[in-house]
Amino acid sequence: MDVPLWLALLAVGFLGVKLIRPPWWLVAVLLLGGYLLADSILAPALATVVK
Repeated sequence: MDVPLWLALLAVGFLGVKLIRPPWWLVAVLLLGGYLLADSILAPALATVVK
């Protein structure tokens, strides 16, 4: 079964927020931080760590 990555991330994120119930500001900081890091000079270094 092939599931698109965006759908898997959406499902995991939804379940994580629903079950763990982190503060809204922590979710916002993680999302914004990930977005900013993906477009920064550190992106190639992070890509090698994630792979």
